Amino acid sequence: MKYRYLGRSGLLVSRICLGTMTFGNKEWGCDQSASTAIVDAFIDAGGNFIDTADLYSGGVSEEMLGRALVGKKRDDLVIATKCWFPTGDTPNARGLSRKHIFEAVDASLKRMGLDYVDLYQIHGPDPYTPIAETMKALADLVRTGRVRYVGCSNLYGWQIVQANMTADAIGGERFISAQHLYNLVRRDIEREILPACDDQGMGMICWSPLASGLLTGKYRGQSEPDPQSRHGKNAKAYLSRYWWDEALKLVDTVVEVADELGKSPTQVALAWLLGDDRVTAPIVGARSVDQITDSLGAGDFDLAPEARDRLTEAMPLQLGYPKEWMEGTFPGTFTHAEVEPRHAQRLP
Repeated sequence: MKYRYLGRSGLLVSRICLGTMTFGNKEWGCDQSASTAIVDAFIDAGGNFIDTADLYSGGVSEEMLGRALVGKKRDDLVIATKCWFPTGDTPNARGLSRKHIFEAVDASLKRMGLDYVDLYQIHGPDPYTPIAETMKALADLVRTGRVRYVGCSNLYGWQIVQANMTADAIGGERFISAQHLYNLVRRDIEREILPACDDQGMGMICWSPLASGLLTGKYRGQSEPDPQSRHGKNAKAYLSRYWWDEALKLVDTVVEVADELGKSPTQVALAWLLGDDRVTAPIVGARSVDQITDSLGAGDFDLAPEARDRLTEAMPLQLGYPKEWMEGTFPGTFTHAEVEPRHAQRLP
């Protein structure tokens, strides 16, 4: 297993992050026994980064993770969780108010049986709570020792920058990471969000790195998913997110490259993400030890540049404006220096 620093922090995490959304999910997840075995296999392979959320299985995921961690060396692990989604029927049991953040983190710690969480992430933006209130609450969690670092998930690029600027202004805690949808099929964040995180010194943690299983090749040859499959049960969200002709053809390319390299499609798809040093870790879920073992094969596997380029070009991302404008005007405007300055920004 290789490790990467999480953003511009001193925190080293395994470049495969164990996701626990499957823990306790009755439709496409696993029970306590399987969850514990998955955690054991992950840690035994050198993994130290585990992600959950109070949303997952209505809090059961955190409870099952807590049981799986009993007897483990807590300080060797980096445990991350999130808040934002409703945790009850009352008006304040949701969002990013100071009240809810404090109550949510205490509830998460109780469910996991932990004294602190290493990375606490806001699960989405709250347009009704001033960002200063949220960032001050997160900073206070760090000061009281319940949280070590803070991060975000599913924010726009401008919201990420706004939050960090607010943290600086109030003497708070900047985000060290962002957690977003990113895989070979859905590369939307390359336009604005990934460059924003790079500029802000934040690591990228990728959710759904296998397009919810599409990139494993298990749906090949299907014009639509089996109703009993994970994609079938979540068709309302997944069909528009992943199922179109170019995406299905891309999966064929992933399988071809995997066969040529003697690797699994899972390992190739994860290695493609890790080929970008702005990515810290993809979040990989599993229902069995066999599944997590396959994913862990990407823990120290790197794609050759030629193979990565082949996958990238299989379904080109149109960055649009202002990228197309920059391509036409930038070279003649700034290409006068002998070498690129070290402080130059990496533009998308």
